[in-house]
Amino acid sequence: MSDGHGGFEGVRENVDGHPMVNLVAYGRPYWPRLSVGVLASFATRFARLVPPVIVATAIDRILRGSGEPGLLAKLGLVPAGEIVGAAARMALLEQLVLIAILAYVIRSVTRFASRYLLQSTAQKIQRDLRNDTYDHLQHLEMDFFANHQTGGMMSILNSDINRLEQFLNTEFRQIIRVVATVGGIAVVLWTYSPTLALIALAPVPIIGVASGGFLSYIEPRYQAIRETVARLNTRLENNLGGTAVIKTFNRYGFERGRVAELSQTYHDEKVDALRIRRAFFAGLRLVTGIVFVLMLWVGGRDIIAGTPGAISVGAFAAFFLYLRRLYSPMRRVGKSANKYQLAKSSAERVFGLLGREPRVTQPEDPHRPATVDGEVAFDSVTFGYEEREPVIRDVALEVPAGATIGLAGATGAGKSTLLKLLPRFHDVNSGAVEVDGVDVREWDLEALREDVAIVEQNPYLFSGTVAENIAYGDADALAAEQAGAGDAAGQAAARERVVEAAKAAEAHEFVADLPDGYDTLVGERGVKLSGGQRQRVAIARALLNDPAIIVFDEATSDVDTETEELIQESVDQLVEDRTAFVIAHRLSTIRDADRIVVMDDGQIVESGTHAELLREAGDYAALWEAQADEGLARASADD
Repeated sequence: MSDGHGGFEGVRENVDGHPMVNLVAYGRPYWPRLSVGVLASFATRFARLVPPVIVATAIDRILRGSGEPGLLAKLGLVPAGEIVGAAARMALLEQLVLIAILAYVIRSVTRFASRYLLQSTAQKIQRDLRNDTYDHLQHLEMDFFANHQTGGMMSILNSDINRLEQFLNTEFRQIIRVVATVGGIAVVLWTYSPTLALIALAPVPIIGVASGGFLSYIEPRYQAIRETVARLNTRLENNLGGTAVIKTFNRYGFERGRVAELSQTYHDEKVDALRIRRAFFAGLRLVTGIVFVLMLWVGGRDIIAGTPGAISVGAFAAFFLYLRRLYSPMRRVGKSANKYQLAKSSAERVFGLLGREPRVTQPEDPHRPATVDGEVAFDSVTFGYEEREPVIRDVALEVPAGATIGLAGATGAGKSTLLKLLPRFHDVNSGAVEVDGVDVREWDLEALREDVAIVEQNPYLFSGTVAENIAYGDADALAAEQAGAGDAAGQAAARERVVEAAKAAEAHEFVADLPDGYDTLVGERGVKLSGGQRQRVAIARALLNDPAIIVFDEATSDVDTETEELIQESVDQLVEDRTAFVIAHRLSTIRDADRIVVMDDGQIVESGTHAELLREAGDYAALWEAQADEGLARASADD
């Protein structure tokens, strides 16, 4: 059994431009708050540079009584010249205290502003990106969902987009921190001592080059990790969804082995990346340690020897305070490079998905009729999935409005695929599908699908109440069910329509017997209901939609004979004014259709009424005879 993982390996090829530039572009609508947040972040970093200068001034001019003016005096914030006497020293100390208070106030206010504005903007970008990605997914053709696993899509919508939000939330501020801190400290250190400044700043380009090499080296590893996560998510999602099958066939060991194999692969890849990352960070710390030793030796030696132009004692102390602040963000560069690569890998997947153009698209001037009669024509239709062999071959079929067409044939004959071309789930390879004489490719997609309802053999129910699942067939009824206690009259009217549809689908009786009636929760995918109950809810949902065209794809296959007869009676009445297509395994459900079409290997091989096809003694007659014999055999067994 293969372990497909969604086919997202090649999605990066669809990225238009650089993925991280595309991510930043999502911040354009929020540029005012981003600009203020960035300025506030720079102000915070610059305010953090003030205390070491205050310490240097206090050591040199207050404690040592030096006449060196210092940086604050050069900026005009404190008086220049020698400070003589306790009163003058106290006055200078008071000035330094006021400057420190102002610096800390500025730092506190700007820190709050920068973090709030930048982090809240990251949340807005995350929201917009997830909404756009989800909306884009919904507009992709059904082929995409057939060829890509749900686990892979969920990994993009959740893990990847969350990772991008985390990058914007933390690493964007870290980039500002590095630029502001390194730039500001470089200016201050150069003002005090160009020689020691050069020693302190020497590792900056080394760290930059090393980070670039680290990025190139680690990139393919993180791409592999993301793909492994997608495979693991898909495997877990498949296994959790198939729990009943696993239990039935006692395949605990087999599935545990498959999960364990993927988990081990993920473990190995993560440990390999962890080893590389830890080694990189250790190298950065070694470089900064060497610089600390050099500064201690050179600066200390010049002060002791009284070398002309040597740095002051206070400035020497400030250097070490700045050194710690300088290399803290510089060491963070490595982590930011690591986070950047992870974010870039996620951005490639997200924007690669957004860059995949839908193959079923809205026409430029869509056809939006006021009413739909329901006349359908398949004009020499040929269709195949992607580059595979056609599954529908040169099908020609004209259906007048209001007719009921039964489709029969062996499994895999192409019956369901043919009718999925009607609402444009797929586009034909050649020929045309027409509704009311207009090619469906010229129709407004929403208008077309509003008037084509499909009830499948295994209908999908959403996690929610029975009423909500039936109301899904009508936008107004669904909105009323979701509205809460705000519109009692509207809710009552909507619930009445829901109940009428349920009665027509022979669902009302069993729904009324549920613990909470129409407010009973059906569970994920409707797991709390039986197969027959799910089908009747799906039929009610389709009938509430009041479509001009309705497709029953073996919609009564999971109900008992008595319930099937009741549903059939209601359906016969409800399709009188609609065009109906009924795919049936049990031919008794379509014997009264206006026309029965028999398909084999993607082609129509017979067409006519029930009586006509029996007289022809072809494939339909053989199927009918086989099912009649099967029914007699069951009846004899029951007797």
